[in-house]
Amino acid sequence: MKRSFAKRLDMSTPLFLAPWALTLVVFWLYPLGYALYLSFTKYYTLRNEAVFVGLSNYAHILHDSFFWQAFQNTALFSFGTIPFTTALALCLAVVLHSTPRLQGLFRATMFLPSVTSLIVLALIFSNIYASDGYLTAICRFLHVPFPVRGWLQDQATALPSIMAMDVLIASGYYMVLFLAALQSIPQDLYEAAALAGATAWQQFRHITLPMLRPTVLFVLVVNSIRAFQIFVEIYVMTRGGPLGSTTTLIYSIYANAFDKSDMMGYACALAYIVFVIILLFSLAQMWLLRAHKAVGE
Repeated sequence: MKRSFAKRLDMSTPLFLAPWALTLVVFWLYPLGYALYLSFTKYYTLRNEAVFVGLSNYAHILHDSFFWQAFQNTALFSFGTIPFTTALALCLAVVLHSTPRLQGLFRATMFLPSVTSLIVLALIFSNIYASDGYLTAICRFLHVPFPVRGWLQDQATALPSIMAMDVLIASGYYMVLFLAALQSIPQDLYEAAALAGATAWQQFRHITLPMLRPTVLFVLVVNSIRAFQIFVEIYVMTRGGPLGSTTTLIYSIYANAFDKSDMMGYACALAYIVFVIILLFSLAQMWLLRAHKAVGE
C-alpha cells in the first residue's frame, strides 16, 4: 500500500511541476536566451531581420558617450538615494519602536506609498514639481530661488527632484523591515545596559546597531539593486530629459529597443551589461552575509 502511494506520488510530481516549468521556460528562459542571441546581432524590428555582428554591440556600448551618461546618472541616483533612504527608514523605525501608541496607524500610513502604483505617485509629484505646482508656490511665498520652467525641466534640479521623491516613497518599506528587526532584539540587553549606566545613545550604538547589521546589509544591497532598475519614474516624469540629465540605464534600454527600429540588438547587449552589474551586487550580498555569519559564529 505504501509503495503504491509513493509510486502515485512520484508520478504526479512532474504533473504538478509542469505549469511552473512551462512558465519558467516560456516567460523566463526563452526570452533570456533570445535576448542573448539578439545582443550579438543588428536586429531590424520592422523587417524582422537579424544580422550577426559578434561583439560589435558590446564594443559600441563601451565607447558610447550616451551609455556613460546613463551610467553616471544611475550611479548618482543610487549613491544619492541609498544613504538617505536607509537613514530615514532607520530613524522612523526607531521612533515608532519607542512609541508603541498608535504604532499600527503610523506604520500603515508610512508604508502606504510603497504599495501605491508608481505611475500614480509619479503623476502626483509631477504636478508638485510643475512650474505652477505646490513646491514652486511655497518657494515663491518664502522668497526662495526656484527654477522658473519647473523642477523637472531644469538640468540642475530634474534628477535631484526624482531622487527626493524616491527617498520619500521607498523609506516606508524599509522602515517596516527595520521595525521588525528592532522588535526581535531581546529587551534584556537594554535592561542590563541601563543598569550598567549606559545612556540611550550608548545603547543605540553598542546594542541596536550591531544587532541590526544583517538588516542594514540587506536593505543596502536590495536598495542598490532597486536603484539600478529605476525606470517608471523616469518614463512618466521626464522621459530621460532635459538633455539626457535623467536618462538611466534601464530607460536607455527601453529607448533603444522601442524608439529605434534597428537598435534592438544594442538594447539587448546593454540589458546584459546591466544584468552583470546587478549580478555582482547579488554576489556581493551573498559574500557579505556569509562573512557576517562566519564572524558571528
